[in-house]
Amino acid sequence: MSIFEHVEYDGHEQVCFGHDPVTGLRAIIAVHNTRLGPGLGGLRMWPYGSEAEAVTDVLRLSRGMTYKNAMAGLAHGGGKAVIIGDPRRHKSPELMRAMGRFIERQAGCYITAEDSGISVHDLQALAEVTRFVTGVKAHRGPDGEVLTGDPSPATALGVFTGIRTAVRHALQRQDLQGLTVAIQGLGSVGYRLAAHLHEAGARLVVSDINPAPVEQARDAFGAEIASVDAIHAAKADVYSPCALGAAINDHTLPELHARIVAGAANNQLQGPDHGRELHRRGILYAPDYVINAGGVIDVGAQWGEYDAARVRERVLAIGETLDQVFREAESSGEPPEVVADRIAERRFRGP
Repeated sequence: MSIFEHVEYDGHEQVCFGHDPVTGLRAIIAVHNTRLGPGLGGLRMWPYGSEAEAVTDVLRLSRGMTYKNAMAGLAHGGGKAVIIGDPRRHKSPELMRAMGRFIERQAGCYITAEDSGISVHDLQALAEVTRFVTGVKAHRGPDGEVLTGDPSPATALGVFTGIRTAVRHALQRQDLQGLTVAIQGLGSVGYRLAAHLHEAGARLVVSDINPAPVEQARDAFGAEIASVDAIHAAKADVYSPCALGAAINDHTLPELHARIVAGAANNQLQGPDHGRELHRRGILYAPDYVINAGGVIDVGAQWGEYDAARVRERVLAIGETLDQVFREAESSGEPPEVVADRIAERRFRGP
């Protein structure tokens, strides 16, 4: 497998493979671009079907972080790390410390944080052996709640803010009262997003591979339950992918009823053609790395002196950033993700 010829390579500055024979660690760190500062992005642990699948994922995620951090106005470039393994079966403090030593060897060009399959407790194990980890400090979050480094409340707040902006553009509505939002994935972000939407008067349709949060959302928010395979086709105003990537693909796109796609998942479009097809069909897409940047804004702030009021202000500004993207897209006739890419590239590539 040639990294340099990989379809997702996109000029990455560094791709490193790490292995620890004692713990069985198999991991990859990808750093896409550091022009604005050291690469910042989460650590994901996932039971990938192959090494090639893991490489594709880490390259796509790392590149996405460059664009996300640039659009969020952070002094960081893009990086990402993945551990190949089932977090329910293979994770241990020893494996986390081995991963921490791998990160430490990058000498600060990559700073890690929480992502799928990784908890704040895991990050604390990493922090025993590496300086280059953020999202582990107890602090008061953007909604005033006391957190232990978890960025999901900030992510959920940013997505909620972005949905309100998208609704104003696509539906000419100033509120969410009575609108239906279909949420795919009720993890720590998706469930918090559901709570925000319910409080704003939206009706909810939800799905998750885990039945517990689905039943909780039904009882707490009156949510309708859809199957994981059918949630994209729900009769909703907004479809909100909040699970893994490629939610918009050849199978799901033709079955969409929603006028808006706006969610927390990374890499929601399986490919560029899917964004163009959404645009052709008149479905407004909120570029994922713009709308879901609340979490990285939060952990980026934890890397320095944390100011909860400033973090909240910057997370709420995601709506203003999306407004700029949507207005420029309307003016140029281009899909929003094309416009967002151009704005981000001006920031991290420079003149």
